[in-house]
Amino acid sequence: MLWPVTMTRSADGVMEIGGLRLDDLAAEFGTPLYIYDEQTIREQARRVRDAFTTAYGNSRVVYAAKAFGSPAVIQLLRDEGLGLDVVSEGELRAGLRAGMPTELMTFHGNNKSQAELIAALRAGVDHIAVDNLEEIAMLGQICRDSEIRAHILLRLNPGIDVHTHDKIATGVNDSKFGFPVWDGSAEQALIAATNDPWLEVDGYHLHIGSQLLDWEGYVLAIGVGLAFAGRMKIEHGVVPRVFSPGGGFGIAYTKSAAGPNIEGWAIAAADAVRQACHDNDLPLPMLIFEPGRFLVGAAGVALYEVGSRKAIAGIRTYVSIDGGMADNIRPALYEATYTAEIANRMHGPANEKVTISGRYCESGDVLIKDIELPELRLGDLLAVPGAGAYSLAMASNYNMVPRPAVVLVNDGKAALIRRRETIDDLLALDIIPGIASRT
Repeated sequence: MLWPVTMTRSADGVMEIGGLRLDDLAAEFGTPLYIYDEQTIREQARRVRDAFTTAYGNSRVVYAAKAFGSPAVIQLLRDEGLGLDVVSEGELRAGLRAGMPTELMTFHGNNKSQAELIAALRAGVDHIAVDNLEEIAMLGQICRDSEIRAHILLRLNPGIDVHTHDKIATGVNDSKFGFPVWDGSAEQALIAATNDPWLEVDGYHLHIGSQLLDWEGYVLAIGVGLAFAGRMKIEHGVVPRVFSPGGGFGIAYTKSAAGPNIEGWAIAAADAVRQACHDNDLPLPMLIFEPGRFLVGAAGVALYEVGSRKAIAGIRTYVSIDGGMADNIRPALYEATYTAEIANRMHGPANEKVTISGRYCESGDVLIKDIELPELRLGDLLAVPGAGAYSLAMASNYNMVPRPAVVLVNDGKAALIRRRETIDDLLALDIIPGIASRT
């Protein structure tokens, strides 16, 4: 799936999502504009939830809020029976605002602050995934001081290389995430945690990367993680009640790409867990799966207005839009590839090859390189699919440009779920020393 499930075109060729014309949305809310389709989010949530609970009954699916931490989106996923994976107090509070039960939350992060751990404990987060020895010691002390017992998952690094960009591979040998299982670090961490009476080790967590399109590495990581669990059962008597193989399921970003078969993925993961538990004499644990991109990526479309054109003879033609790397850093950071279509009129046959560049003062601010499109005109609207995950979540105010508005559409209605920033918003945090005494 490349576009939201409700994407159609009107009789005059205008793109519609959720029963609404995108030119009307642009006129009402301005551009750049991010449009999320509620029906797509709900259908993806049900598909993932049903796939994993059918393949393995004792499963929990939690949304990785880092993909897009909107309380409105989290609330939709809560209504569909999903939990939440957070990595900061901000994401925790977004979940609380959305009414997400804390008993369905897991708190991740490789360098959690004392304040974040205190907030997680006070909120009653179900599990804290510990990532380093300093965190284990700090969490134990916080628990003693507050007399709150913490349930934790030990994050493992299985040393699995997967076919994804280096910057989103998290389970390789050289990674800042998790305790390596091959050099004694994970065992040392387990000993430290089990020796603290205020910490309850419920199981293990691992995550090997993002934008994964096949389950081969995922299945291998499950085997490595549960083999370690089997050794720890023998040597230290720790039997995991919970095991989380993470998420990272990819999506299609272009017409020629294909997303993963999530139903097949769920079956492969469930079979791997059952086999590894049998091989290592472990009881079957509860499984926690953590999709983010797969739930919201295809639900989001970025809408831009076309601006200047610059043709460099014999080299390329640049067509600029009113957004770019500040609202979607992925092409510059990950060399991510996108496609686009004209949204305000019929998207006819392609008759030119152009590079879609952003408005920011960086040569690397290129959203799509060498795409074949119908001739773009000044004022056209350009729609980019697959923008629902890790676009606005990683957005910045580079060049002091306000971040876009976000609308949620469904059944002919649009709800503003994040207003457009203003220049006053950007300047509100800045202080000129001494200015207060001169006014």
